[in-house]
Amino acid sequence: SKQLEILGFPYDIASNGAEGLKRWRSGDFHLVLTDCHMPIMDGFELTAEIRDTEKSLQMPPTPIIAITANALEGEAERCLQAGMDGYLAKPIELNALRQKLIEVMASS
Repeated sequence: SKQLEILGFPYDIASNGAEGLKRWRSGDFHLVLTDCHMPIMDGFELTAEIRDTEKSLQMPPTPIIAITANALEGEAERCLQAGMDGYLAKPIELNALRQKLIEVMASS
């Protein structure tokens, strides 16, 4: 949240994927940053729910960027295959976050 503040991006925070989905459904979000491993509903489940909702309501896709401490080989591909638009490994550097936000927002 501090990095988003520094970069000048408004944000909202959810403590788990289910809460994130509820907020996404009730708001007008231009982008979702999700941790892959959260309690109650993880980032992969959150992404699937968002994509299913967008498809059923014929909505344009919301860009989703995965954030995870799991920097193992293949994790980025797993995130992209799950329907996410980008991937960042923790710890996240400010410039990497800025670049990924610009990249994903520009392509949507």
